[in-house]
Amino acid sequence: MKIARWLLLIIFFILTGCRSRVIKITVVNSSAEKISNIVIDYPGATFGISSLAPDKTFPYSIKPNATGPLKIQFTNAHGADRNSTGPVVQKNDEGSVEIRLTQDGATSAAKMIQPQ
Repeated sequence: MKIARWLLLIIFFILTGCRSRVIKITVVNSSAEKISNIVIDYPGATFGISSLAPDKTFPYSIKPNATGPLKIQFTNAHGADRNSTGPVVQKNDEGSVEIRLTQDGATSAAKMIQPQ
C-alpha cells in the first residue's frame, strides 16, 4: 500500500511541472571552413567546443544564475580570434538562442518564453 502512495506522489510531481527552466543554445558553423576554440560565456558559467566543422551544429542547455550578455569567442580557420556579444539572458529565463558563426564573427537570435 505504501508503494502505491509513493508511486502516486511521484506521478503527481511529474505531471504538475517539476522542471528546470533552461535556455537551449544551438551553435551553428555557417561558414565553409572549420571554426575552433569556441567559448560561450554566460552569467555564472562557461562552456566550450573544441572545433565545429562547416554546416555542423552543437546543442547545449544553460541555466544562467544572473543577468548578463552571452559572450562568444572563437578562432577562425586562419588563426584569427573573434569576439562577439550575444543577447542578454537572465536567471529563470527559458527559451532558445541560435548562434551562427562565420569566419568574421557571430550573430545570434533569441526566442524566450515568458513564465506563466
